[in-house]
Amino acid sequence: MNQTVTCGVMVPHPPIILPNIGQGEETKIQDIADAYRQAAREIIDSGPDTILIVSPHAPCYFDYIQISDGPAGHGSMAQFRDPADSFRIPYDQELIRKTASLCEQAGIPAGTLGKQDGSLDHGTMVPLYFLQEAVKAAPEGTRQPAFVRIGTGGLNSRMHYRVGQLFAQAAAELGRKIAVVGSGDLSHCQKEGSGYGFKPVGPAYDAMIMDIMGKGDFLSLLAIPEQTAEAAMVCGQKPFALMAGVMDGLKPHTENLGHSAEFGVGYGVVTYTNPVQDASRAFLEPAEEAARKQYEARIGKEDPYVKAARAVINQFVLEGTVPQLDPVADATAGVFVSVHKDGQLRGCIGTTEPVTKNVTTEIMQNAVSAVSRDPRFPAVQPWELEDLEISVDVLQPAQPVDSPDQLDVKKYGVIVSKGNRRGLLLPDLEGVDTVEKQLEIAKQKAGLSPHETGCQLERFEVVRHR
Repeated sequence: MNQTVTCGVMVPHPPIILPNIGQGEETKIQDIADAYRQAAREIIDSGPDTILIVSPHAPCYFDYIQISDGPAGHGSMAQFRDPADSFRIPYDQELIRKTASLCEQAGIPAGTLGKQDGSLDHGTMVPLYFLQEAVKAAPEGTRQPAFVRIGTGGLNSRMHYRVGQLFAQAAAELGRKIAVVGSGDLSHCQKEGSGYGFKPVGPAYDAMIMDIMGKGDFLSLLAIPEQTAEAAMVCGQKPFALMAGVMDGLKPHTENLGHSAEFGVGYGVVTYTNPVQDASRAFLEPAEEAARKQYEARIGKEDPYVKAARAVINQFVLEGTVPQLDPVADATAGVFVSVHKDGQLRGCIGTTEPVTKNVTTEIMQNAVSAVSRDPRFPAVQPWELEDLEISVDVLQPAQPVDSPDQLDVKKYGVIVSKGNRRGLLLPDLEGVDTVEKQLEIAKQKAGLSPHETGCQLERFEVVRHR
């Protein structure tokens, strides 16, 4: 057996599974509770010095993976009307500091920065309930482990995997035996009448992830697009990725212990025991190579306007400078540069009328602003660049309109103005399906009430470059 990593488990964290909270309802997922107890026994029986628990409900930051610091973590399930189930766990501060140092050396945005008050979240405490139960049932003299709690962040799954690798490296350098718990629920949209309702993507995601995790196919785990997990309303994908990173280069015995969506949320339990060295299971490099090929295929299809915007964004984010570009067009026009990541807006800045000598310089100026000066978002970081999707909208001259009847959300953008207030909305935006919605958003952008009357309306067309 590998002397650093002893065991890993993938588990859910529904508070209702605790009897004091479930009040009998927990019996509806008794198979998951039984599987959970087996997973907890596997962890304790593997004899770790320290147990890592990765929870998506620990403190989370968009651009940082936080490792909880301090002497101990503490908390109770009182927020779920269960003050009796309380927890206090000692933290392995030496392993925490060592891993944080390795992350800093590797340029990985992870460590102990951020708010640290010692309080535990339910994504950590539900696994602790079963782990402490397993410790009490273990033979006398069983090792009482220390703990490390790790949050997740806006970084992609491969970055979480890398942090997992660094935990394993730190443990090896310190001579620690560690086990890892990936705490996360699956799709939250699997049953009509439940909190999130039903979407077909929910059961489809669960079937996929249980197949992947049940096989220990961590390379396929890293290939799941972030949009897929977002659409299925999943909180476990990144905890599972970090857990998988801890077990990088190891071949465990893998056992799928069960799955349920009884309450409309997917709960899955898989164990990874008796790991042995296997160089063929070093998955980060092939995952990065696959992602790089997807990026290169995507940018290969971009037109010259988008290539110009991407060249500016890449150099500005990496070096803080702006390249000198040959003109892609000599004409002048207002330009909007929009940046999306994983299907979500990441930044959008533009000019309604030209303010520079040509479209190229307009693109360059607004590309920099879109990734660094959009007040709705933090500045784009280097690790995000290959995940970005960029579009460039070149605005045609605006025309006054007398009535909303002359608008079309797919064909025309709109400018709403009153006095010195002015709001613009581009055409053909996801989620903007009616003229009424388009005008409402444009008024809000102008700082006007959605019901403001007496506004001047203009419409314009755009040439959208992707």
